[in-house]
Amino acid sequence: MGIIYNPYLPLNVYIPDGEPHVFDGRVYVYGSHDKAGGTAYCQNHYEVWSASVDDLSDWRCEGISYMRTQDPSNADDSRQLWAPDVTKGPDGRYYLYYCLSFYPQIGVAVSDRPQGPFEFLGHVHYPEHILGGKDVSEHMVFDPAVLTDDDGRVYLYYGFAPAEEKEMLIPDLSEEELAALPPERREAFEHMKHETFGEYSMVVELEADMVTAKEEPRCLIPGGHHTQGTGFEGHGFFEASSIRKIRGKYYFIYSSHKSHELCYAVSDYPDRDFVYGGILVSNGDIGLNGRKDPIYPIGNNHGSIVQIKDDYYVFYHRQTNGTEFSRQGCAEKIEIQKDGSIRQAEITSCGLNRKSLPAKGSYPAAIACHLTDPTTLSHIDYNDPVMKTQVRVTEKQNVSCITGIKDGTCIGYKYFMFYGGDMLSLEIRGHFDGSITVARDENMKKVIAELDLTEDSDNWEMILIPTVCRQGRAPLYMKFAGTGEMDLKTIAFLSI
Repeated sequence: MGIIYNPYLPLNVYIPDGEPHVFDGRVYVYGSHDKAGGTAYCQNHYEVWSASVDDLSDWRCEGISYMRTQDPSNADDSRQLWAPDVTKGPDGRYYLYYCLSFYPQIGVAVSDRPQGPFEFLGHVHYPEHILGGKDVSEHMVFDPAVLTDDDGRVYLYYGFAPAEEKEMLIPDLSEEELAALPPERREAFEHMKHETFGEYSMVVELEADMVTAKEEPRCLIPGGHHTQGTGFEGHGFFEASSIRKIRGKYYFIYSSHKSHELCYAVSDYPDRDFVYGGILVSNGDIGLNGRKDPIYPIGNNHGSIVQIKDDYYVFYHRQTNGTEFSRQGCAEKIEIQKDGSIRQAEITSCGLNRKSLPAKGSYPAAIACHLTDPTTLSHIDYNDPVMKTQVRVTEKQNVSCITGIKDGTCIGYKYFMFYGGDMLSLEIRGHFDGSITVARDENMKKVIAELDLTEDSDNWEMILIPTVCRQGRAPLYMKFAGTGEMDLKTIAFLSI
């Protein structure tokens, strides 16, 4: 197995909302598809990536699996494909469930292969004797998840329940302000004015045809307005439904109304009696060991759990390019305890790598899991989805790098296995006059190097920093002080 890190796909690939499934010895990730520097969510067609369960470092693109215009309701290509899920149906075929942006139907497509391509099958609907054959639109059809249980019964989950920290307050924009927005965001505002949002997550059992509801949808877990006395206080359902069956228990994974965290609930049944379990992961590590301030610019989150051979992992996504619209998939190993509980995962640069990254050779700077500066917010500012003030991972001229590095910026990586190397090499550009402190802890107490730095070039240049570093597993942090700004492309470990 080669070296793998977060994000686990190439740095110019943006597959958020990842639903990982293992079919026939391969892990397939089904997600949305963002653009670098995108102006709205999910602007590309669905694309599937997969890896052998024996080598999680070797991911390959399976190509476009489904196009927006394949749904007859979107023949004019006016809507985006939001977060999907896939299940292997009782008939052995693979069924893709998806929703189009602000469209009141869940679409279904089918393929003989897990990677697709998928062909449109229909929209989930009621039979005539249930609500007159209408579509399944109660509580807003959004982020569908699907489970084919061991007995062949099929359950569909969905919902969108903004509350508390994530109230959907639609700004009252003037005609001039609306006109100034990118077309995709302008359309989203127009759609949202006419939407009725939900209050709960929803579940409905499907017939064997995979598109017809057997019953009226039922509430599964409460949204933020309805959590008092339920055990879900502070972590009510918001969006990002996902479902897994593990060791005979049903795990419902979802994004809480805090948005940056994925939580889980557990039940003995697929469609009722779920009990809040805890936080699986936050894309800012908020909540981990009591942490209140994020270690990375936070934004929405979506993902799930998968068992790969004997190990379990949680897949999630992070924000890049300084927006909510260019998200990359990440993953962390988790442990499911004997009682079924799961401790919150720590976000790392290692990701699917089962060991620490060797402190040898070169790495993209963009695999940093700690990225803060004095402007990093401890909450998500939904009035500023461009995150204009924050240091960020971005693409410039088709090169992934960390940009906006300035006074007070801290960049961190977890974890490296150090071998007592003598030099740290940084590939930088920009206009900066100050210093860099390198340490093996977040509080910058275990300093291994300090260097005065003056950089005044728009071209990439290498600088060498002598280090005094003991052997062993440890994080690596760099803190910058000074005036101006610069970019960081790679870090490398050298021995002399």
